[in-house]
Amino acid sequence: MYQQGAKAYHQTAKVVESSRERESALLMRAAASLQKVRDEWPNSFDELKAALNFNRKLWTIFMTSVTKEDSVLPIDVRQNIANLGLFVMNQTREMLLEPQPQKLEVLVRLNRQIASGLRGM
Repeated sequence: MYQQGAKAYHQTAKVVESSRERESALLMRAAASLQKVRDEWPNSFDELKAALNFNRKLWTIFMTSVTKEDSVLPIDVRQNIANLGLFVMNQTREMLLEPQPQKLEVLVRLNRQIASGLRGM
């Protein structure tokens, strides 16, 4: 009985949740994964690639959506998001080539700041 109620709530939450809220939640999830790797370094080294891949995929989706002609965002916002995405890709590459926990801080901070902006904070 409890599982049915939880499942119904989860499905309703998906419908009610705005795209901005969902994007914010995903950015916070990515930030938390990266922060966990940083906090538990070097014991978390095995989790590094998965955390970076999730973050990279998320930013790839953002970059793809803002570069579409039918994007409703203003051109300057679209350009800023695309530039941030390129920065994330470069940071990810650098982290994979020369893993150092302090390099994760900029990705964590960026994701948290964008998530806060999406939530209107």
